[in-house]
Amino acid sequence: MDAVRNQFNRPLLVGIASLIIGILIGLIVLGWWLWPVKWTNASPEQLQKDYQTDYLRMAIDSYIKNQDAQTAKARWDYLGKKAADALASVKNEPLKLKTEEIAAFEKASSAKPAAETTAKKGGFPIWIILVLLCVVTLLIAGGIIVFVLFRGGKVSGIRTPAQQAEDAKREAQATDYSTSEAPPIAQFMASYKQGDDLFDDSFSIDSPSGEFLGECGVGISETIGVGDPKKVTAFEVWLFDKNDIQTVTKVLMSSHAFNDDAVKQRLAAKGEPVEAKTGEKVVLETQTLKLEARVVDMTYGEGALPPESFFDQAILELAIWQK
Repeated sequence: MDAVRNQFNRPLLVGIASLIIGILIGLIVLGWWLWPVKWTNASPEQLQKDYQTDYLRMAIDSYIKNQDAQTAKARWDYLGKKAADALASVKNEPLKLKTEEIAAFEKASSAKPAAETTAKKGGFPIWIILVLLCVVTLLIAGGIIVFVLFRGGKVSGIRTPAQQAEDAKREAQATDYSTSEAPPIAQFMASYKQGDDLFDDSFSIDSPSGEFLGECGVGISETIGVGDPKKVTAFEVWLFDKNDIQTVTKVLMSSHAFNDDAVKQRLAAKGEPVEAKTGEKVVLETQTLKLEARVVDMTYGEGALPPESFFDQAILELAIWQK
């Protein structure tokens, strides 16, 4: 869950993913399913090569019968840049047409000069132009996303609550147990910032040799009031020991919640209630593990709710010893 949430906290990744999903929806759902392209009144130039050749044979045959040079010229022009290729195909496979008939049609429709002009001009096929336009559009869209998200090498805009919590965690000072006679086998930091409604930090506990011993973590236990973001009034700190049959939990409560007997009694079912205070230490013990949770820093949020009733931010240090 943490890994997924961290991915959603990366604006550039979210922007790129949204762009790709939008393109796929536009092409597949809208372009091919709901509103597919329908061709109407297409010119002979849009036909496949074989059909263009057949069309020109019919145009030549019609000219031989009615000798209408104006109509012959118009039908030649309908083939556009594909006329020269179609004429070459007719000459290679005249079928029932005679060489002099083809020559007469060329003269009447001025086909030869047009063919030469087309060959000289060359030009890109229409599909290449469309592909280039799509690529240019994607590049422009990507540039806009990068410009909006990054300015001067820094992410622009307001950082998400989860990102702010990570920043605070990196700046927090961990307890130095290096000189202790029995340093902990594991030491973690859990950080919460108001607005991180999915806050639920969990950590794996391993022995120095890499053996899995259990897990621990901090999550939201109780909220107060209504609306978003959630107003967290209590956290639960828990410790799981693979050698024990139950998970030990204690509830860190705001001052308001701790002094509310009804709330305190309700949360007592989850674990022993403890009032959260900066520097406060809470000890959880199982059969083979001991966890000491220390409130490194905390501040209360402000608003219409009672004072000191919900947390704006909280940083907890979890240190674990093996018995």
